[in-house]
Amino acid sequence: MVEANPNEAETAEERARGIRPGAAIILVLHSPREKCWGMLDEINAAGVFVRGLDLNAFDDWVRTVTHDEPFMGLADLFFPMWRIERISRDESAGGVLSLAEQFEQRTGRELREFF
Repeated sequence: MVEANPNEAETAEERARGIRPGAAIILVLHSPREKCWGMLDEINAAGVFVRGLDLNAFDDWVRTVTHDEPFMGLADLFFPMWRIERISRDESAGGVLSLAEQFEQRTGRELREFF
């Protein structure tokens, strides 16, 4: 008999509850097309509130944190629901680390320090 890994069970529970505030997410938007990454603050009928940045700026942001350089950092963002094409949890898959895990691995710092 194979025992369940407690971390896997916890992850399955989190998935069953859906995407909750505080989760690292990736937003895909349209009109204009953009992708954003960050921590979910709130989802409601009006739209999505996120603390994050444009996905194109992610690597530059990680680099500046790694080298203790000045940076713009994360912003509080709101996107109206009509612009939302997709919201997905920032998760590891097939051996590829999530963006949050990449940040922590590359900088040696906790992501929560920046939120």
